[in-house]
Amino acid sequence: MSGTPPSRHATRVAVGIDVGGTFTDLAALHDDGTVSTTKVLSVPADRAQGVLSALETASLAAERVAHIAHGTTVVTNLLLERRGATVTACATAGFTDVLELRRQERAALYDLSQQHPAPLVSRERIVPVAERMGPEGVIAPLTDDAIAAAVDAVLQHEAETVAITLLHAYGDTTHEQRLAEALRAAIAQRGMATDVVTSHEVLPEIREYERMATTVAEAYARPAVRRYLAGLSDRLAQQGYPAPRVMTSAGGTLSAHDAARHAAALALSGPAGGVTGAAAIARTLGVSRALTIDIGGTSADVGLIEDGEPLVERGGGVAGIPIALPRVLVEAVAAGGGSIAWLDDGGALRAGPHSAGAMPGPAAYDRGGEQPTVTDAHVVLGTIAAGEWSGGVRISREKAVAALARVATPLGVSIERAAEAIIATADATMARALRRVSVERGVDPRGIPLIAFGGGGPLHACGLAERLGMRQVIVPPHAGVLSAVGLALAPERRERLTSCVVEADAWSDVSMAAVLERAARELAAGATNLEPRWWLRARYVGQGYELDVPVAPGEAVVEVVRRFEARHEGRTGFTLDRPVEFISARTTLSSTPWPVHFVRPERQGEIPMDLDDGRAMSRTLQGPCVVRLPDATMRVAPGWTARALETGGWMLETA
Repeated sequence: MSGTPPSRHATRVAVGIDVGGTFTDLAALHDDGTVSTTKVLSVPADRAQGVLSALETASLAAERVAHIAHGTTVVTNLLLERRGATVTACATAGFTDVLELRRQERAALYDLSQQHPAPLVSRERIVPVAERMGPEGVIAPLTDDAIAAAVDAVLQHEAETVAITLLHAYGDTTHEQRLAEALRAAIAQRGMATDVVTSHEVLPEIREYERMATTVAEAYARPAVRRYLAGLSDRLAQQGYPAPRVMTSAGGTLSAHDAARHAAALALSGPAGGVTGAAAIARTLGVSRALTIDIGGTSADVGLIEDGEPLVERGGGVAGIPIALPRVLVEAVAAGGGSIAWLDDGGALRAGPHSAGAMPGPAAYDRGGEQPTVTDAHVVLGTIAAGEWSGGVRISREKAVAALARVATPLGVSIERAAEAIIATADATMARALRRVSVERGVDPRGIPLIAFGGGGPLHACGLAERLGMRQVIVPPHAGVLSAVGLALAPERRERLTSCVVEADAWSDVSMAAVLERAARELAAGATNLEPRWWLRARYVGQGYELDVPVAPGEAVVEVVRRFEARHEGRTGFTLDRPVEFISARTTLSSTPWPVHFVRPERQGEIPMDLDDGRAMSRTLQGPCVVRLPDATMRVAPGWTARALETGGWMLETA
């Protein structure tokens, strides 16, 4: 990506801020396309303070900032810690147990003692509504008496939010709209601040369980997201900065106002920024398909790039809660630099899921931490150097050695052997995630590169690539803060889902175009200069899953069917002699991404670990060696060669 920013952005800066569990990273994209970065420690008790601290450290004048794009873990943390709003749900009478029944799959296949997390709303807080909508229309009408009874029952619960999910509302919204209007009127009459969320606005698609779970998740998270974004916007405004744009799980950004009403769409806000940044690097290098891994202090996030773009899929869960909205494919595993090493009851070495976080952090940070972590293992082995680092961190090898003794002594091995075992354990966890993301989607990882970033990505990249048979690794420029770069350049994006359950043979080209164009018109209300894109969610009749297929108005339905069949064969290895049906349409309107020019500066600040005088490095390095990057550390394993790229960053290859 390159070019000149629009004139209205002259002398302006696009800022991306990624608030992680350990560090808060800032990337500033300047009007000449160059990038400057900043890293500070996160403030777990006040994440907004991390944003302000990063801006202060970066010394960015408020009048120069065109926008601030923010990746937040607010929704993820709410779901993990169960600190969301009190929700009352309304469901069709006879279907109030949908959240309890789930999909009847086991929490753990071979462990019958494991249980699924409890639903976000208890059965006692689910109000049955006397109505019934069927696929073909009304079966039991929603009467005025039924509305009054439901409203009275809801008001008795005194909930913070109300989630309405009536049967088949994806196809006919009439009953949900009438009940929502009555509830909002009654709430306003009482002077209450209760919000009402309807499933046809959140997820107008088939599958009652996923639709209800997603709607309840929206209701559960919305009040806290609204408070957080309002507070952050106010604190930024006090310093003269604009209100933040927020990254969604699907890879675009929303204004703070719109994001506050799409809380469930923010569940994977932070990780999406990293894959977006990696995709920009891939396009710059002419790479169309790649695996990505972002290793931070708390977790490792694995993704997939297809056709130069992050792969977007529907479904997935966060903290055991299904959120069936479009999301950039990211699988997170608890294998970050702060992951704590420990011995289980059988004496086996484990790494994670618990993390030392930012405070106290790994023992090597010398901030009070005593538990051994993956970072401490690297310090012991010398792949992370002792001394001063960015973000206000000073690394102590002595503290790391003392921490690793906690596992080395019981195992009866040396400190160095324990460190190697900790890293190998973490690598095994991450490699499994990389296989799931690639092999399960019909992608052979051996034929594509691994883009490794985050503070720990370049450290583990060669080891992970070897486990998967991959022969090429890309360490991008600004590797340690690439998620923030992705946030800064991400376009503003509006998104809408439209239900259209229809067999392809029964849908004319004109009818398909009308659905797509109408969705774009409604979504574009009040907006200018936004580019539309469309996807149809398709499957063979009788299948229980769908694939998203890109489409454009004016195309013939038969062409879309052929594209689906090709994608199905690529994903599964076969096609079926069955009709194809479309389930829903996804429409996006996106602004032009902020331009960025990746170029290797004359003084990169990258030096081998055994040099401290800043001497220029060779453009090609032979492993084994370790290179200290400006915001991360890169390990070149034995048998690997690292070549400096003109765009900045490195290409690592093995014979």
